[in-house]
Amino acid sequence: MLLYFFYRVLWWLAAPAAVVRLLWRARHHKDYARHIGERFGDALGRPLDDPAPLLWVHAVSVGETRAAQPLVDAWLAAHPHARILITHMTPSGRAMGEALFGARVLRCYLPYDMPFAVRRFLSRYRPALGVMVDTEIWPTLIDVCVRLDVSLALVNARMSERSYRAYHRVLKFNPRAAHALFGRFACVLAQSEADAQRLRALGAINAVANGNLKFDMKTPAALIARGYAWRAAFGERPVWVAASTRAGEEMRVLEAFRQCGVPSALLILIPRHPQRFDEVAALLAREGWRAVRRTVWAPAQAEQASSLCDRSSPVPAPLYCNNGVRKCFTPPPLAAEVQVLLGDSMGELGAYYAAADCAFIGGSLLPFGGQNLIEACALGVPVLIGPHTFNFEQISRDAISAGAALRVANPEALAEAVRALLTDTPRRTAMGAAALAFAAQHRGATARAMRTLSASIKKNT
Repeated sequence: MLLYFFYRVLWWLAAPAAVVRLLWRARHHKDYARHIGERFGDALGRPLDDPAPLLWVHAVSVGETRAAQPLVDAWLAAHPHARILITHMTPSGRAMGEALFGARVLRCYLPYDMPFAVRRFLSRYRPALGVMVDTEIWPTLIDVCVRLDVSLALVNARMSERSYRAYHRVLKFNPRAAHALFGRFACVLAQSEADAQRLRALGAINAVANGNLKFDMKTPAALIARGYAWRAAFGERPVWVAASTRAGEEMRVLEAFRQCGVPSALLILIPRHPQRFDEVAALLAREGWRAVRRTVWAPAQAEQASSLCDRSSPVPAPLYCNNGVRKCFTPPPLAAEVQVLLGDSMGELGAYYAAADCAFIGGSLLPFGGQNLIEACALGVPVLIGPHTFNFEQISRDAISAGAALRVANPEALAEAVRALLTDTPRRTAMGAAALAFAAQHRGATARAMRTLSASIKKNT
């Protein structure tokens, strides 16, 4: 097919530039220069004499890796001796996978979408079933998996109206290409019926609504305890979070903070990408905000809870438990003059939410498409979102309908909503209760996915 020919030629041209880009980015994040061979299928693999069926889960970056956590945990619980491989595309996704799963899984980068690299990768790991989390569509990967009889599943799939229109423009004159992309998955488990309908229209004839795996995510007890400890260190002041902000949004959030009229409030500002931490710190200094970085206020060496604390222990104790050492850490009091705490750490979003009275979810004041609001809701935190949530449209509408979230049009509206929530305790309490109910109502996608995937893997073993 001519379209595939040009696609593969483009990859041969793009691959050297992709490596150069990795090395360029490694100037600020050295992990980009590691494991480059894996990008071409040169992964460690597993022993040739290992007969266990291997479940391969592809999670591009941090969000997808966290979404995959309930599924991976459920699979390991149901199949204690199973082999699981998790592939990523970014160092931050890989780091999140290491933090969540440790040595319980194998891990490597997904190879670039070139036939020789994909074949090498598949021959070294020999998966019984591949699970793509969210909408990961790689034409060569799909084609080679079909040729080598490796079944693929698309799980937690979403297809926004904007993405659907883009795919439709490219594929409408070539139904064979549409089938080759979407019609070759053994199963397609969509987040919503609207997603399933759009996927079926693009050729995924077996797409069904299964729900969103992210509703089954559980914030570790140690992380919640960390957030409670932070809140105790903040004192009696009201606290709001601006989470997962993107370039250009921090200035708008700070404008809203100036206008909200709650002088004692503390803003926790958490950029979406770690490579922007220094940039946002410089912005805060330039604009005259009295700010402190979270890693400076409470250095990481004094906090080992996330990986070491017993996650089955009761939550409310405002302590950092270093399991096995019988020692607890409390953060120092945060100075009252601090206006902004810069969340320059990875893997602590649940702690930030646990410490807050309300949360604004970034990526939505500017047209980035929004970010996941489920974790905040699951912790009973009232949610504010901007007008641009096209990547999470269904869940955003559902949260608003449930009374768990409010949509704001601009920084002025954000300022008013923050002021109302921080000063109106009954309203804030009601929204928090609605958020908890909303999150609880939509759980169960993992169990449904497990039944489907277990049936698929049995067919291939």
